[in-house]
Amino acid sequence: MASLRPMRAYLAVPAHRARLVAKAAASVADAVFMDLEDAVPPSEKSLALNEAVQSLASLDWGDKRVTVRINAVDSPFIAQEIRALAALPRLDAVIVPKAERPSDIAAIAEQMRAAAPDRTAPVALDLLIETALGLVNVDALAACHDSIAALHLGVGDFAASIGARSSDIGVSPDGYRHVGSAQTGYASAPLDLFAYPMMRLLVAARAFGLQAIDGPCGAFRDERLTEASAQKAAAMGFDGKQVIHPDQIEPTLRAFMPTAAELDQARRIVEAMEQAEANGQGAVTLDGKMIDYANVRMARRIIGLGS
Repeated sequence: MASLRPMRAYLAVPAHRARLVAKAAASVADAVFMDLEDAVPPSEKSLALNEAVQSLASLDWGDKRVTVRINAVDSPFIAQEIRALAALPRLDAVIVPKAERPSDIAAIAEQMRAAAPDRTAPVALDLLIETALGLVNVDALAACHDSIAALHLGVGDFAASIGARSSDIGVSPDGYRHVGSAQTGYASAPLDLFAYPMMRLLVAARAFGLQAIDGPCGAFRDERLTEASAQKAAAMGFDGKQVIHPDQIEPTLRAFMPTAAELDQARRIVEAMEQAEANGQGAVTLDGKMIDYANVRMARRIIGLGS
């Protein structure tokens, strides 16, 4: 794993909105990214960069992971952003949007290092996978440079990239459902547009030791939908989820914390296996189910999430 620092609730904030940035720094989010890209109009790009630099130097970020989403590789702003950000000691990573080609990502990583040759720990890269091409190339992207720390799924742009008929961020289109035959009364079951891209990104992240961050739920005032969306990502094994409003932080954190029942069961599994080992066994029955080392590995991850 590239980083053991929690990134369960990863708050996005427009970099040119100084008041919102200060609130983000004081929030209980695990990670914050100041956005220089989609949340900032072209006329405000220079101001946003200056505000991000100032905020990194002056605000108390506690133990948060602090990142900046730079503009895309073909943007006229990216070179200036790299020069301004690379040497800042409080910057943990930059998020690269529209990550599609490994050669572009490797070039950005090397430019970051060249811009701050005396920095002890190079700035990490988080890659935002938000197009069809990016998802097709996700394995190569994950492996293209040793500074890559995490993969994020950009749910809104990804849906647009594949032509999905939805205007809601992070929600499957109403029409995307399986409809049965006349014999079953045309019963229907909704389908999840993001099941495949989420799993595809998650597998790539795990294969190369990276963290996996799900995209945001656009309905930021809907606490139930926010938490349900985060529960899905947590259940799959994601490390965290982007949030676009402070009201989403608490329900997202709840979703990524194991319940008391989950923690109790995980501890029972570990204890049962430890007892089995003491008796010279490699497996044991618990509650009528066979427990082996795969169960223990899963249980220990749950215990770690609750610590």
